[in-house]
Amino acid sequence: MVNPEIPSWRKTIQSQIVSVTVYSEKALVTRQGKVSLTGSERELAIPLLPVTLEPESVRVSGKGTVGVRLLAVSCDRIYTTEPVAERVAQLTRQIQQLETEKRHLQAQVDALTLQSQFIAGLREKTEEPFAQSLSRKNLSLSETLDFLNFLGSQYSEYAIAAAECNSQQQELDKQIQSLRNSLHSVQTPHAKESFTLVVGIEVTDAGEFELELSYLVNHASWKPLYDLRLNTTSKTLNLSYLAEVTQNTGEDWQDVNLTLSTAKPGLGTLPPKLNPWYIDTVTPPAARSLRKLASPSLPAIRAMSASSTEEMQLEAEDEENFLSAQNMVVEVVKEGSIVTFKLNGGGNIPSDGTPHKTTIFNDDYPCDFQYVAIPRLVSFAYLEANVKNSPNGATLLAGTANIFRDDLFVGTTELENIAPGQEFELNLGIDEGLKIERDLVERQVDKKLIGNQRRITYAYRLVVTNLLNQETLLKLTEQLPISRNEQIKVRLNRSNPQIPLSEMGILEWRLTIPAQEKQELHYQFTVEHPPELTVTGLDI
Repeated sequence: MVNPEIPSWRKTIQSQIVSVTVYSEKALVTRQGKVSLTGSERELAIPLLPVTLEPESVRVSGKGTVGVRLLAVSCDRIYTTEPVAERVAQLTRQIQQLETEKRHLQAQVDALTLQSQFIAGLREKTEEPFAQSLSRKNLSLSETLDFLNFLGSQYSEYAIAAAECNSQQQELDKQIQSLRNSLHSVQTPHAKESFTLVVGIEVTDAGEFELELSYLVNHASWKPLYDLRLNTTSKTLNLSYLAEVTQNTGEDWQDVNLTLSTAKPGLGTLPPKLNPWYIDTVTPPAARSLRKLASPSLPAIRAMSASSTEEMQLEAEDEENFLSAQNMVVEVVKEGSIVTFKLNGGGNIPSDGTPHKTTIFNDDYPCDFQYVAIPRLVSFAYLEANVKNSPNGATLLAGTANIFRDDLFVGTTELENIAPGQEFELNLGIDEGLKIERDLVERQVDKKLIGNQRRITYAYRLVVTNLLNQETLLKLTEQLPISRNEQIKVRLNRSNPQIPLSEMGILEWRLTIPAQEKQELHYQFTVEHPPELTVTGLDI
């Protein structure tokens, strides 16, 4: 349908977007528009809706000073040619302005070139007289140096200025070429595709009517992001809960009420049903063409809501009866596994397909720190923060988090879903405030067999030095070999401080180390096996 004429019994409503709910892969857009009805209208038309709209998702309702009965709704696909004269004139003016700037720059380059040539000519003409004056001692050495410095500085100044002008010219060339490409694109005729929503109505009388419609659009999504800033002095975590919203729906969201939801509306509320599984022979091309011609066109949309076919007698209310909304940054609603964030503002997302960040909320959380060390693998200690989500706080959805420690960027991590009141850990990287040494102090093979078994004894010493000015908690983990052969026996003989050996040969100490002090740890174990058996994996 191309640029259809509007019949007298159809009234066009110019609507605007008032709210948007963004899901993981779609968005629900709500529009509102007001119209004055004479009582003779049979249809209301809402033009210029995006082609990303899902026609079967459209819902309409309304209120006003006149009784209106809402009937069937349909979507018409419209192709229009945009007026280009104004845009062409604008682009042409911009190109002319940039070309004028380029000419001015070229004039400066020409002037600088003349000055440079004059300096070069002055140098050539004064070489021989200067040499003679120096030989006759008519000029002092300082006067000669002053003149040479003058020539060099002037020549350098002109060269730098000319290079700067050339650089500006190159940048202007890029801008001019970009504008010329845009001008060529605008001057090339192309049809713009959109939907026009048509709502059948029955009107009882003349009056004002406000129509509200909502629909789902594709090419819209959001995901959570986090900035986690830890202050090791105050032991607090500042959490910025962000949303990265991306949309390329074909319509800009300007000054709308933005809501972010984890629901998945496209999946429906009922489980899918199996359709008949047909098999057939290959259909000739001619028969397929006839079938396509017989296919029905896009069906009209059915009833929009349970009350859409009832007569709506809603009287207009005075503005003084409305309550002012509270100034809330975000309202968090959780129903089952669905979390919804209702933002106050933040709804300025252009349809450009690029990510746009908006803040959901920002809050401080108390946290505890501890160090983790695995000396068998690395000789460093890693700092960890234990954080507890507020029992009355919001659910932290799974997403990427940027971690900062005392204003230094540490790295990124992936947060899993964190419920209110749930604890979680953050790894903050290596901290050189703890120095860890691990030495093999004993490796002894018994010369005599004990019970026809060969015994090898290993002993390690670990020294932990706290270089910090505060007491630290350290979880230090060591590991004993695990036998996968019943003839090979591994036994822990002793450990200091004494701890039990847990599963998979793990030794885990939890230490409190005072500031600027050292602590030593020792452990010894034996490996026994028949002398004829060759043991692998003991290269420690």
